[in-house]
Amino acid sequence: MIYRIGDRQRGAAAAVLGTVLAAMVAAQSAAAEELTRVSFMEPIHSLFYAPLYAADGKGFFAEEGIKVDFAVSQGSDKATAALLSGSADVVLVGPETAVYIAGGRSPVKTKIFSGLTATDGSFLMGREGAAGAAADGSFDWSALKGATIMSWRKGSAPALFMEAALRKAGLDPETDVTLVTNTAIPARVGAFMAGTADYGTFFEPDVSRIEAEGKAKALANVGGAVGRIDYTVFVATDPFIAQHPDIIQGWTDAIARGLAWTASADPAEVAGVLAPYFPGVDQGLLAESVVRHRTAGIWKTSPLVEPAAIDGLQTLLTEAGILKPEARVAYEDVVATRFAEAAPKAVAAK
Repeated sequence: MIYRIGDRQRGAAAAVLGTVLAAMVAAQSAAAEELTRVSFMEPIHSLFYAPLYAADGKGFFAEEGIKVDFAVSQGSDKATAALLSGSADVVLVGPETAVYIAGGRSPVKTKIFSGLTATDGSFLMGREGAAGAAADGSFDWSALKGATIMSWRKGSAPALFMEAALRKAGLDPETDVTLVTNTAIPARVGAFMAGTADYGTFFEPDVSRIEAEGKAKALANVGGAVGRIDYTVFVATDPFIAQHPDIIQGWTDAIARGLAWTASADPAEVAGVLAPYFPGVDQGLLAESVVRHRTAGIWKTSPLVEPAAIDGLQTLLTEAGILKPEARVAYEDVVATRFAEAAPKAVAAK
């Protein structure tokens, strides 16, 4: 038998529904108020950082009581300046910044507490008929001799890794190639597509966008040419870590879960979670990018930054003439390990 709700009953039902919805909104607002807002800066907004966005999109940060306020600094140097000035609580930067600060004059020191990427996630792109590309998909870096290459700010992680890849191929970055290092980050894609330089290094989704425009092809992953040296890390100041160890631990646990989920979930599912962070980017392209990063082994499997990574980084800095051998800093001066070491147990308990 079908019962029909009369006008009086409909009014009562609507009132009840309104009360329930109001209660739900109030509960959600209360839950949001319980989250601790953390001011966060990333150097660029890139699919290279997919596990970070997955940790946010899957609710892993929220489950740790953290609300991430995202901002883009357009460079590790600017993010680090914001960190030291107190404009940011946590930043994602190249680990070289912690080395610079540890050996510098800043009275406020910083620590790396979690890693995100295991090597350079940028891809060398070349125009149609670019030298060095083989039919089997490999690339001969020595073929870049005499080329003009759009690189990044001198001393930044992308510039350091690019120079290291050239040196490994027997090329002198100072004399054998011309590196364009003065193009502002927001202008790089447009400048390259307009014809600046023969080659350039870019991160996703810019790589796929440039390919889609038919302007160039991805030839090689820079990190694959250099090897595994932690490339982007989460950093906070010593005072912030001392005052908010629960936030730092929660952040690290969320990243550990984000790394694990991004590594194992179906690429299409990962793309669906990433989509809100990259409006206007086709989800098929996002899924392809996930596969490209996985294949290159770019994301870390653990948030712990090992001593070998900091040692390797400082070798890159000395080879580039940026860090004097006697100015190398101790591992414990730049990395706080306890949070990443505790993360596996904390994650397993969830």
